[in-house]
Amino acid sequence: MDGDGRPTAAAVPPLLLLGLTFVSGLVDAAVFLGLEHVFVANMTGNTAFLAFALAGADGLSAGASLLALGGFAGGAVAGGALRRGRPARRVFGPLVSVQALLAAAALAVWAAGGPQAVPVVLLGLAMGVQNAVVHRAAVPDLPTTVVTRALAGLAADPWGRGSLRRLGSVAVLFGGALAGAAATLRWGPGPALAAAVAVLVCVAAAGFPAARQAGAGRARP
Repeated sequence: MDGDGRPTAAAVPPLLLLGLTFVSGLVDAAVFLGLEHVFVANMTGNTAFLAFALAGADGLSAGASLLALGGFAGGAVAGGALRRGRPARRVFGPLVSVQALLAAAALAVWAAGGPQAVPVVLLGLAMGVQNAVVHRAAVPDLPTTVVTRALAGLAADPWGRGSLRRLGSVAVLFGGALAGAAATLRWGPGPALAAAVAVLVCVAAAGFPAARQAGAGRARP
């Protein structure tokens, strides 16, 4: 769909969205296990963490949850404003490039020993941008940050072509979280964040040809 919600023929390739799904698993593992006990991609879980923290649960910080939620909301607002009125495929590469820069900045702040709150905010911004760019991507069952709907579809609907996308979404998010957790528990969050940056750079690079094709298509009479 385009920025106003109208269907378009030029959807973002599902493989690129699966790359972003892998990134979601990586960054949530890195932040939850290596920085603060919050999520920066999965805002459903993070909202629950905020409630648990406000109720007095040990090991959870309401402030960190609010920073992640605020960063995510800010990134989504900015990404939505930049995307609005343009086909998702045309802005995909540029916006994922912005996301990669934000993730790289978070990695740099962590490596320099800066306050842990700063990477949380930067990664929240990055994941908000990601959700803004895929929000109208017209690829069902690939939201890139949560798998609740995909799991429900796998369980409730007859097996079909869409089931492969759902299964892929679940498997890739699980794989990203597993890889991120294994790396973070052994070496800290740095390697997982570096891997996320590398994947984002590759996804952005692959997305720029799609942007040029979409632009050329709009230029033709």
